[in-house]
Amino acid sequence: MWQTAEWLNKPSHCQSIAEHTLEIVTDLQTDFWRETHYGFIRDSGHFLGFETTGGFTAQVRVNADFRELYDQAGMMVRLNEETWLKAGIEYNDGMPMISSVLTRGTSDWAPCSFSGDPTDFWLRVTVSDGVLRLQYSTDGMTWPLLRLAPFPDADRYTVGPMCCTPERQGLKVRFSEWSLTPPLGRDLHDLT
Repeated sequence: MWQTAEWLNKPSHCQSIAEHTLEIVTDLQTDFWRETHYGFIRDSGHFLGFETTGGFTAQVRVNADFRELYDQAGMMVRLNEETWLKAGIEYNDGMPMISSVLTRGTSDWAPCSFSGDPTDFWLRVTVSDGVLRLQYSTDGMTWPLLRLAPFPDADRYTVGPMCCTPERQGLKVRFSEWSLTPPLGRDLHDLT
């Protein structure tokens, strides 16, 4: 399954465990960011992208041991180097936060407190008709809304697991339960 995707910045250490689990160890000083506040551009994070046509829903389970400032793992949706979203747990101010960065030329950053086990969580992103809906789960069954945002309507997107460590190397991440389907046609506040 993972072999059907394409790497952007393939990590030195990654391996597929069985068919549905991917293990990664991050390389030194990897990140995705564009300009805001810091003034720099980083496009060196690890991203395994599945190409999809039109709208979609993607979902993944993430296991990682976040320890250092800006350690992060989750999912990315990408049109190009200037238009993308990354989301997941990011270690910030001494604690794991559930966060998202939406980039359209420049990056924003929306961290939120996380009540659950940050070493084991799920992400779901749906893109359809110019709208991106981001959800997370602490149990794989209930899916609160994390973000609703405009996102360009395009013929093709690339979506998949993402991880980076801007301040170090060596974050061990396990991705599993990956799925990519047509967009879920659920009401905005449907938590399933």
